Amino acid sequence: MAGKIITIAQQKGGAGKTTLAAHLAVTWARAGRRVAAIDIDPQGSLTRWFETRTKALEGRPGLGLIQITGWRTQREVERLARENEMVIIDSPPHAETEARIAVRAASLVVVPVQPSPMDLWATQPTLDLARQEKVRLLLVLNRVPPRAKVAETIISMVSAMCAPPEVDLAAARIGNRNAFSGALFEGRAVTESARKTAASEEIEALATEIQLRLG
Repeated sequence: MAGKIITIAQQKGGAGKTTLAAHLAVTWARAGRRVAAIDIDPQGSLTRWFETRTKALEGRPGLGLIQITGWRTQREVERLARENEMVIIDSPPHAETEARIAVRAASLVVVPVQPSPMDLWATQPTLDLARQEKVRLLLVLNRVPPRAKVAETIISMVSAMCAPPEVDLAAARIGNRNAFSGALFEGRAVTESARKTAASEEIEALATEIQLRLG
């Protein structure tokens, strides 16, 4: 049976796509899943993280990764889905060919949304693309500050964009925590380097929720 394909997508750069992709990949791998990640973002941040991880773990990163763009993208996604249980795609922050392929191939599209007007506005094109490709989409509130009146207003607006089951809002929220970037610098995830923390609990909760939604 083919593996589940999770595409992390968002039109706005800096929304936290790569951070979520890396942390979810490690969390599922640590749970015993066969995991592969695909970096189709020209910035290559996920690839840089993977190279750091491979070196830090002496050549045993615990998951696979390929960096690819262009016409081979579809074929490589399908190949990795045959060979792995979970495939995570870090897509580019714009709706070009590779982004559309990544959305079309997905079992679920995960869209990180920071509680800001710019992120909210940038989310609509990804929603439209997912609807065109008839793929389920999960909005994930990311980098949520502990206390902010404007954040609650934006969160209410994000909720209003949902139309379950096609477009839904994750119950799990990811806070605005330095632990995430700190772990990435080391080629790690918070579920490894900061296990008994709120950051680790949030990622674990999101990984579990996504798996439950995938069935």
